[in-house]
Amino acid sequence: MNNEKQQFKSLNISVLIISDTRTESSDKSGKVLEDRIKSCGHSLVSKFFVKDDPTLIKEKILKILNEKCTHVIISSGGTGLTGRDSTPEVLKEIITKEIPGFGEIFRNISFKKIGTSSLQSRAIAGLINKTFIFALPGSPSACKDAWDEIIKFQLDSTTKPCNLVELMPRLDE
Repeated sequence: MNNEKQQFKSLNISVLIISDTRTESSDKSGKVLEDRIKSCGHSLVSKFFVKDDPTLIKEKILKILNEKCTHVIISSGGTGLTGRDSTPEVLKEIITKEIPGFGEIFRNISFKKIGTSSLQSRAIAGLINKTFIFALPGSPSACKDAWDEIIKFQLDSTTKPCNLVELMPRLDE
């Protein structure tokens, strides 16, 4: 068994803010993610704002994927239950492998903070071919919780016993 310490690998991450109203100046959730991505040593390669419209969301995600420079997409918004919330439905159309544990763990973390209101979250994660995608609720608190409690560890190649980064070379086997 190889006992050498794994070196940190910086990932290219794109952030997608899904909202009918938020802009760069009014967006708090994207700023939370941007700050955390950079402070953990990763690169923020793009940040986009997209209206909560299934066609526009899918087009933007596919455009990011087509540019082939992003390892991870993190979206914020559109995961609730209102009529305009459509992020999970879009992702279920294009995800090649879902990571159900992400949503389960996220709701468990949320439950400890907001009680049964956590059942309203439809946070989801998965793979689209070789790119990881995480769809988070639009609140800054939810973005903090998802990053601080789950994502930062799974995107850190030094996290043991295992992490998502170490799987990346084998995703297209």
